[in-house]
Amino acid sequence: MHLSLSRSVVLANAPVTSHPRIRCLKTPIQVLEVFDVWGIDFVGPFPMSKENRYILVAIDYVSKWVEAQALPTNDARVVLEFLKKLFSRFGTPRARISDRGTHFCNTMLEKALQCYGFTHGLATAYHPQTSGQVENANRGVKRTLEKTVGKSRKDWSDKLDDALAPWALKTVNLDVTEAAKRRYFQIHELEALRDAVYACSLSIKEKSKSLHDRKLKGLKEFKKGDRVLFYNSHLKLFGGKLKSKWTGPYIVEEVFPYGTIELQNKVDGNTWKVNGHRLKHYIGGPLDENKEEE
Repeated sequence: MHLSLSRSVVLANAPVTSHPRIRCLKTPIQVLEVFDVWGIDFVGPFPMSKENRYILVAIDYVSKWVEAQALPTNDARVVLEFLKKLFSRFGTPRARISDRGTHFCNTMLEKALQCYGFTHGLATAYHPQTSGQVENANRGVKRTLEKTVGKSRKDWSDKLDDALAPWALKTVNLDVTEAAKRRYFQIHELEALRDAVYACSLSIKEKSKSLHDRKLKGLKEFKKGDRVLFYNSHLKLFGGKLKSKWTGPYIVEEVFPYGTIELQNKVDGNTWKVNGHRLKHYIGGPLDENKEEE
């Protein structure tokens, strides 16, 4: 069996490296007020512990304060109850950021939360940098649990509060005299402190974006109608098979801000959104996946 010319074109388009190079500009998430933006994500499944198998983690993007709860399932119902408790304690945020899992993106949850009037930001598939803060919190919680659970690892739900202790200690000033002075200062200069923190955060993110963008080589730009290949990291390859994880070509249906691209499969008409760093331009003729030469 020999590969047809059209299939050879795909292999020619595929890079030598096994992972796509990042060639998209960085887009920092700038937040103004404490508890304005929360990142939320599930961790698990874990071994059963008091009928719980998952941990729902939320982190505030300004204060880095972490909230977590052990839950038996990872469906929309438990997410809604968790968010309602979160809002009653910290107020309604301006936005929340999550992945595109069905437990976060569903009709029931969207309708229930319409009355709160906040924006739901979605991370594109295979781009964990968008929800990087909550991913870091997840790793911190798991590392602490690994050091505190018993040998059976079935008591992790009892140890969850201990795993959250490091974030609580970060905000504690154990010097009573110094704490009293700082508290008096904070009450009278609160707005000035917020402005200073915002300016500092903006400066750091601008420098980080500048350093990131400066290292980019061959910036990729896409427009509606372009033919592109998509890097499918979930594609299972069999040993000995000469096949690339770059699939396609697909048609660019729409280009959104901040690197999100909507693709369309001309075969079945399906559309989906991906991050631009997982795409590259396709150069070649029409592709027939089923065409092979004897």
